[in-house]
Amino acid sequence: MSKRINLQALKKMKLTKVIISGGGTGGHIFPALAIADEIKRSNSNADILFIGAEGKMEMEKVPQAGYPIVGLPIMGLQRKLTLKNLLLPFKIVQSLAKAFFVIRRFKPELVIGVGGYASGPTLQMAQLLGVPTLLQEQNSFPGKTNQILARKAKAICVAYPNMEKFFDPKKIKLTGNPVRAYLLQDLSVLKAEAAQHFGLDPNKATLFVMGGSLGAKTLNLALRAALPTFEAGTVQVLWQCGKSYEQELAQFEASLPANVKVFPFIQRMDLAYALSTVIISRAGALSVSELALVAKPTILVPSPNVAEDHQTKNARALVDRSAAILVTDAQASEKLVATALDLISDVAKQQELSAALTSFALPNATNAIMEVCINSAKL
Repeated sequence: MSKRINLQALKKMKLTKVIISGGGTGGHIFPALAIADEIKRSNSNADILFIGAEGKMEMEKVPQAGYPIVGLPIMGLQRKLTLKNLLLPFKIVQSLAKAFFVIRRFKPELVIGVGGYASGPTLQMAQLLGVPTLLQEQNSFPGKTNQILARKAKAICVAYPNMEKFFDPKKIKLTGNPVRAYLLQDLSVLKAEAAQHFGLDPNKATLFVMGGSLGAKTLNLALRAALPTFEAGTVQVLWQCGKSYEQELAQFEASLPANVKVFPFIQRMDLAYALSTVIISRAGALSVSELALVAKPTILVPSPNVAEDHQTKNARALVDRSAAILVTDAQASEKLVATALDLISDVAKQQELSAALTSFALPNATNAIMEVCINSAKL
């Protein structure tokens, strides 16, 4: 099979049995579901099985999306001293054994790893059984597990350039991260609808603060402390506080300025992006990919609580090319809101950031990954 298939040939070739493994966070799960949906669009009869980690969010989100999932008892190494770490070797062995039997019974043409605890044992067993594997690496700095799995993977789909220092250059495919399809439209036409949806003014500058589906304590505290700043009403705030902080923020929601709207979770992210003048965000890989597509001026506040400080490295990839502004988690309480207000008042800086951010956009990621999947599969 040639290394690259033309579009006509691609349409004739279909994946019929695929395992997708990984999860733990939305940044892993949503790209995995986007890949699964694309496989289904190509072949409605395709049989797709997910393998996740017991107790993690994929065990809920994947069935909600209509796909079956098998859970492994795998767990991560705890940073603090705990008896759970003594169980880790046994959990790994159990997970490897379960993955082995699931793969041998299912007989997939391809196993795709998207990151997260379950992808390690799943792809290790697939490689042992001679099943082609593919990695979808969302971050600019891959974890140790993916660096090891990449040695026997057929291909590695990446979202950032200059990944040759981690992976075999011959295997790297710069595809981007799959994002929600509705973000691929012209969002500017949605601004009036967005203002009505959130109860805000379409003619005012809007600061959109998003800390992910669970929320970000640092961002919430910084915004909460700065609420008097927004009482004048010249800048309005759209604030996704996260489900974890819903009850805490509900206690003072009634006293919020009229131009500050707080939501635990925002389903219509297209409308939130459409209304935004400036965005404050964590620097998860999926968020960064979406921000590159919408190209709104962005301040990134990387979470310090992720493995190998991935988010800081994701942010640096943009900041070093003048595509975003970086405020560290430690600086947020003093600098974050002031930096955002300065940016809102600096139209030239906004335009500079947006133009540079656009260079990171890879809108055809899902189709590109699909092509790599077909090239990599044993058809």
